[in-house]
Amino acid sequence: MGKIIAIANQKGGVGKTTTSVNLAASLGVLEKKVLLIDADPQANATSGLGIDVETIELGTYQLLEHSSKAEETIIKTDSPNLDLIPAHIDLVAIEIELVDMEQREYMMAKAIRHLKDSYDYILIDCAPSLGLLTLNALTASDSVIIPIQCEYFALEGLGKLLNTIKSVQKIHNQILDIEGLLLTMFDSRLRLSNQVVDEVQKHFNEMVFETIIQRNVRLSEAPSYGESIINYDAGSKGAANYLSLAQEIITKNDA
Repeated sequence: MGKIIAIANQKGGVGKTTTSVNLAASLGVLEKKVLLIDADPQANATSGLGIDVETIELGTYQLLEHSSKAEETIIKTDSPNLDLIPAHIDLVAIEIELVDMEQREYMMAKAIRHLKDSYDYILIDCAPSLGLLTLNALTASDSVIIPIQCEYFALEGLGKLLNTIKSVQKIHNQILDIEGLLLTMFDSRLRLSNQVVDEVQKHFNEMVFETIIQRNVRLSEAPSYGESIINYDAGSKGAANYLSLAQEIITKNDA
């Protein structure tokens, strides 16, 4: 039985998609069968894996609409053991279309629950909002990874996200757990980065992943080539960081 993990933070630019793509690729390299679901209308996880968004006919939109079965929306990627349910800009409309539906928060859960038998890990790249798309992802998930940028406004909005997670636990998904807080874009030369790390570790203790994702030029370049950091430059610091994170998650869940 696999595990569904949402990667969420309503703040933009904190490394959600970078984490989704590279963690998925790293888990695949470590011989885990992985499905990545792009639940962000910007479709950056889709293009970041080298898929031309304009060619997408079936994806997350059809999955949430229940007009296609999950298996019909899954495509193979060039990364080992990694499949993808892609997104397209049409996903923008789903928030409006779901509003009047009964059990609108459970559309994703119903559509993907059975896939846990086929994958070790299902990762969901969430949109930078706390709207219905993210709510669907959290309701469908077993746990959530929260990326936190090592910058001044890092903790701004975190309380709101944690309250949303508590509400989802209470109303929609009692088993939802926090997989961990992931510190991203860390620059050891900056005093501020070190202060943010200290602050987050002090307040959240064991909830924080030991792995910290450092700023890395190769990590920033990889999406423009439509590749994960593992495919683009496996010897880079960015690849080492995400492989370390993947191993940490595997070790934690195996235990």
